Amino acid sequence: MDDLETRELRYFVAVAEELHFGRAAERLGIAQPPLSRAITQLERRLGVRLLDRDRRGAALTDAGRVLLREARTALDAVSAAVRRTRRAGDPERPLVLVTKAGASHELLRALLDALADPVEVLLCEVGEQAHRLRDGQADVALMHRPFDDLAGFDTADLHTESQVAIVPAAHPLAARESVTLAEVSAVPDLPIARWPRLDGTYPDGPGPEVRTQSQLAQLVALGRTLLVIPASSRAWQWPEHVAVPVVDAPEVTTLLAWPPGSPVASLVRSAAKLSF
Repeated sequence: MDDLETRELRYFVAVAEELHFGRAAERLGIAQPPLSRAITQLERRLGVRLLDRDRRGAALTDAGRVLLREARTALDAVSAAVRRTRRAGDPERPLVLVTKAGASHELLRALLDALADPVEVLLCEVGEQAHRLRDGQADVALMHRPFDDLAGFDTADLHTESQVAIVPAAHPLAARESVTLAEVSAVPDLPIARWPRLDGTYPDGPGPEVRTQSQLAQLVALGRTLLVIPASSRAWQWPEHVAVPVVDAPEVTTLLAWPPGSPVASLVRSAAKLSF
């Protein structure tokens, strides 16, 4: 079977997301008849039905849902390849380092001193670093093992550290010299905050659903939740927060990650050795 073209995948994704050929054609800036013919031809080449059509629109078949998932991944990879290629071909471009907003200021200063100048720092929310690397928006990311998605990346460890619980300053836990994971997990009035998984869903539990660090900081200050994080990640800690060591929490390794084969690999490895 012939390879699929990116044009075909873009056409299919538009129809699959709109579930309406007219709206998809308008979105793509083409007429509806050639779009319909392209999807029909795609189905014939694959030997499966991708869409069930009726007068009101279209619905994805099981095969269509699979292709939608795979097509999005493939198109994202193509776009990322274009961005990385253009960046690699521009010798004047700055190195882009992506990190979550709550990273240690001291750590970032040390990295910026060790990396080549200029360096652009791209701030993101927790868990977004991998996406920024994969889509070509960044060259290297500051991440944490075992929490972050490191699949497919080369890495260089910086340092390993313990974790702390960030609790409201007015809560009795704030007066403790240390706590255990069992203790922070069993505080009825401070359920641990829940971050979204990679697929956007949340784990089960009584804690509030959070998506941003500012949202989380506010909820901790209001006495609605707590969290357990690497000790150096508490750079965003407010006066209304107290950090209490969690004695039995697993250690966390802070590291640099980058796409394999990247031209920044030797530079990043050297920076990691020089800084830590």
